Amino acid sequence: MQIQPLGDKVVIKPSAKEEVTKSGIVLPDTADKDRPEQGEVIAAGPGKLLENGTRAAMNVKTGDTILFKKYSPDEFKIDGEELLVLSESDIIGIIK
Repeated sequence: MQIQPLGDKVVIKPSAKEEVTKSGIVLPDTADKDRPEQGEVIAAGPGKLLENGTRAAMNVKTGDTILFKKYSPDEFKIDGEELLVLSESDIIGIIK
């Protein structure tokens, strides 16, 4: 199933975050239930509709890895996959 977000909404697949302790033990993402702060854009809307009827261009595109505010995205599942949706204004930057 595909999803097309509306306006300035962005759909994100959260990145699994593994941490390594000083002794070399890998702690998987499930060890710490903290919310993700980065992920990959899998769909982006057409842009925010401005008062003059035009659309503001989106700064992110499908495939970008982004950093976003920790508590801003809404969570949902499609076909058993956990996804996040947030407004473009909640994105802090693109990770290169």
